Amino acid sequence: MKLRKLTLCEIHMKLVAPFETSFGTSDLRRMLLVEVEADGVAGWGESTAGETPFYSYETVETAWHILRDYLWPMVRGREIAAAEVWDLLAPVRGHNMAKAALETAIWDAEAKQKNVPLAELLGGTLEQIPCGVSIGIQPTIEALVAKVEKELAAGYQRIKIKIKPGCDLEPVKALRERFPRIRLMVDANSAYRLEDAPLLKQLDAFYLIMIEQPLGWDDIYSHAKLQRQLETPICLDECIHDTEHARAAIETGACRIINIKLGRVGGHTPARRMHDLCQSKSIPVWCGGMLESGIGRAHNIAMSSLSNFSLPGDVSASRRYWQEDIIEPEVEVSRQGTIRIPTAPGIGYAPRIDRIESLTRRREVLE
Repeated sequence: MKLRKLTLCEIHMKLVAPFETSFGTSDLRRMLLVEVEADGVAGWGESTAGETPFYSYETVETAWHILRDYLWPMVRGREIAAAEVWDLLAPVRGHNMAKAALETAIWDAEAKQKNVPLAELLGGTLEQIPCGVSIGIQPTIEALVAKVEKELAAGYQRIKIKIKPGCDLEPVKALRERFPRIRLMVDANSAYRLEDAPLLKQLDAFYLIMIEQPLGWDDIYSHAKLQRQLETPICLDECIHDTEHARAAIETGACRIINIKLGRVGGHTPARRMHDLCQSKSIPVWCGGMLESGIGRAHNIAMSSLSNFSLPGDVSASRRYWQEDIIEPEVEVSRQGTIRIPTAPGIGYAPRIDRIESLTRRREVLE
């Protein structure tokens, strides 16, 4: 497969409702889409870099620069298979979200060229995936309870709520009292310090399936110390950028679960390697979300078809976040809280070119 052209496209999409985490609130997403042309086939990918460098040092601006000036020149005009792309991009240190945008687009193109679903090309075995939801920090506990009731009525199998200092024990207690049997977890996005261990230990009383990334975004060591003090499993997110980080976290006992995000780890090839490592160590994994458009969401669905994605991920319906998505059909969740893996070639969803063009703020074609 010869890579002939790359199109970078920045679109702006307004969220149905603001989404608040410990590091800020989002109501408008700037998204960087990439389209790769290879032997007459178009493959699509999405950078999950944000507008600000608070979750990651990468932003839309850095991803655009790295893709245009470094990553695309490394692969332009080459005869290449998708599984080879990640290693070819290795000379660029970091910038996994930029790498993932290009790498996943090439996987989509190869699956279309071979006329197979991307999930099948990746080695996925699941026919449908269980879905959970991520709920941002709400203004009141009453609002949070109402939000959870709505998502449970929609069929979602797991509820994740964002927490931060001063907004942690009370909302969790209220939810557990109101919904004693639901699968509940919390995500701190690195908002706490090891000194907060006594507070975090109080969460053990609420039978959470996990506490996600409570401490520093790059601090595996302190998470290992904290996990020894908790009954609740720690799940690592921001700490895990590659397979060796995952290995270090597992072998030091820093976590019992790992969240795999395509953008954070660099694409499908490194995600598969991390999945396989975790499976060999009996560490379950799940797919985290980054407020993706339908293109990024479709890639998450394909990745989640791998067998060790045994916990409900953040892959939810398009309409939870967008009045109108940029793919057709839109992603839908069944009343049983599952998404069926598409069987059409590639990501299985067609980009809506007219919709993308109407949302585009800048575009650049590289040949």
